[in-house]
Amino acid sequence: MAKKSNSFKNRIGVVYSTDDSFSYDENEEQEEETLMNNQQHLKVMLDKKNRGGKKVTLVSGFVGLTKDINELGKALKNKCGVGGNVKDREILIQGDHRQKVGEILKKDGYQVKVL
Repeated sequence: MAKKSNSFKNRIGVVYSTDDSFSYDENEEQEEETLMNNQQHLKVMLDKKNRGGKKVTLVSGFVGLTKDINELGKALKNKCGVGGNVKDREILIQGDHRQKVGEILKKDGYQVKVL
């Protein structure tokens, strides 16, 4: 049995068209170009909500391509020696590493606000 294509899930609001020349244009979100490090305004904060009481360091405010935020997240995880993830354009670092992450980002030239 062949798998069904799930492309119809991306067609929000379009059910059927009687126009023979109709072509649905999926609106792919255009990613913004990555700003220089000194133009980035990042916020580093501690978050415990919806995590079973576990603490994570949250870095938000990054403007740029997905691959660049993934690289930054990987570098922060390696330098802190812990796990983490990049989700919804935010970097999650396991544990309370606000000061360390803030220092690392400042060394790299980012404008950082530690909350």
